[in-house]
Amino acid sequence: MSTSSTTPGRPRSPRTPTVAQLRAFTAVAEHRHFRDAAAAIGTSQPALSGAVAALEETLGAQLVERTTRRVIITPLGERVAAHARRVLASLHDLTEEVEAARRPFTGPLHLGVIPTVAPYLLPAVLRLVRGSYPELELHVHEERTPSLLEGLAAGRLDVLLLALPAGGSSPTRDIPLFDEDFVLVTPPEHELAWRTDVPRDVLLDLDVLLLEEGHCLRDQTLDICREVGAEPPGGSTRAAGLSTLVQLVAGGLGVTLLPATALEVEAGRTDRLATVHFADPAPGRRIGLATRPGSARTEEYDRFAASLREALAELPVRIVE
Repeated sequence: MSTSSTTPGRPRSPRTPTVAQLRAFTAVAEHRHFRDAAAAIGTSQPALSGAVAALEETLGAQLVERTTRRVIITPLGERVAAHARRVLASLHDLTEEVEAARRPFTGPLHLGVIPTVAPYLLPAVLRLVRGSYPELELHVHEERTPSLLEGLAAGRLDVLLLALPAGGSSPTRDIPLFDEDFVLVTPPEHELAWRTDVPRDVLLDLDVLLLEEGHCLRDQTLDICREVGAEPPGGSTRAAGLSTLVQLVAGGLGVTLLPATALEVEAGRTDRLATVHFADPAPGRRIGLATRPGSARTEEYDRFAASLREALAELPVRIVE
């Protein structure tokens, strides 16, 4: 007489999702698009769809609403995605801890950088890595702040180079590097052109051009305008990057704020620009690193930050120890 391994009346133990299923679902939750999610994690769209469907079957719950035009994450799916990101981050920390214990400053390091920092600081960062950490496999990801923070929380990224405080829904460990001033950029015939002592409240009477939504520099510019009582800049003109923003100023469409580290590169593209420096204390921003709290590579990141401060000291910034 055969016997069953399952006790009658007792519910079957739930199955455990696989790492591949969690990774596929978090990618869909982040990108809201199966093709983009598949590309982001380097798999095929059918394989990704199958992994998400398998996760739903494993959990016995619908996580995704599939329509012909878009992907909608269910309320339960949003909670599952947040938990899955924490699980994946913990698994990443596990492998990271082992690697860090074996050989510090070796193996892959995924560095996320915001677009208003990358072109101006990466040359110094790359020289530092090549010269001081030749066994470090650096992978650079240029993305806007919200995407970087999601990548850090999910374990896709290891450390971020961005404006502080990092913010976001998940906690970060912020390591300051330097403070830098903002410089007002105008056409050369502007009445403020080349002045070095203007108060912040000149922004009350200026048409300030902005980057697109999602850039932290846009939010910082809006904050500065609000501080002096200026109405948030209106109009429909927006730029995806600082290079375009500068060209709009050169064409006479308004003025804008540039970080001091971007000034030499961006203002050097045309002779149709003038700079205006604010009186002290000038508006500005703080740039630094952000990592996951409790990362096994915390000591490495602190040493990396110290080396970065030395490498960036020649820029027009104020180093923060």
